Amino acid sequence: MAYVEIPTLDGEGNFKAWLAEPEGTPKGAIVVIQEIFGVNEGIRRKADHWASLGYLGIAPDLFWRLQPGVELNPDEPEQFQQALGLMQRFDQDQGIADIEATIRAARARLPEGGKVGAVGYCLGGRLAFMTSARTDVDASVGYYGVGLENLLGEKHAIARPLLLHIAGADHFVTPDKQAQIHEGLDDHPKVTIYDYPGEDHGFAAEMGKRRSANAAELADSRTEAFFAAQLG
Repeated sequence: MAYVEIPTLDGEGNFKAWLAEPEGTPKGAIVVIQEIFGVNEGIRRKADHWASLGYLGIAPDLFWRLQPGVELNPDEPEQFQQALGLMQRFDQDQGIADIEATIRAARARLPEGGKVGAVGYCLGGRLAFMTSARTDVDASVGYYGVGLENLLGEKHAIARPLLLHIAGADHFVTPDKQAQIHEGLDDHPKVTIYDYPGEDHGFAAEMGKRRSANAAELADSRTEAFFAAQLG
């Protein structure tokens, strides 16, 4: 488990990604897409967990153009505000390009025909939706993605399975927005949505005040079953 360098799609730069490798041949790869807090300990733990299940886990540093190596604590108000500032400056289209570069790098580390999934949280949940619509990722999962109601125009491009976890009491995604997401996606043949009534944004964090253990364990079990089925 260590950081590796990944070349950008245009070949004009490199960025770091946390790589967690399983024992033996990986049965697939999971790209872990960060929250607004960077590739912090919680995100690294997510990648490490996938390695413990036999996958290659890889978490790219998507804020590298703004500030490489960001690691912020959401429970610290000053750091939370810093994270919001980074998100406002973050170019999401460039982020998707870096995720695509990470997908390619992950595939190169797998046996021929190996599949790659992506799972994201918060900002990463939004990017997971975009990754599903804009890249050749084999399957994607988004936890409490923000602003998905504004991305529904891209749903026609979702050709591979996408799983979404929605926090019912998410203060960033209000009930009216949740209703729009359901109305736009409930009949999509490639999309599955699970709701978690009473749960707030960040409930599946690995640590800290936001974590809600029962809901996190349920959502994570569904994600693990989803990737087991889709990535083989």
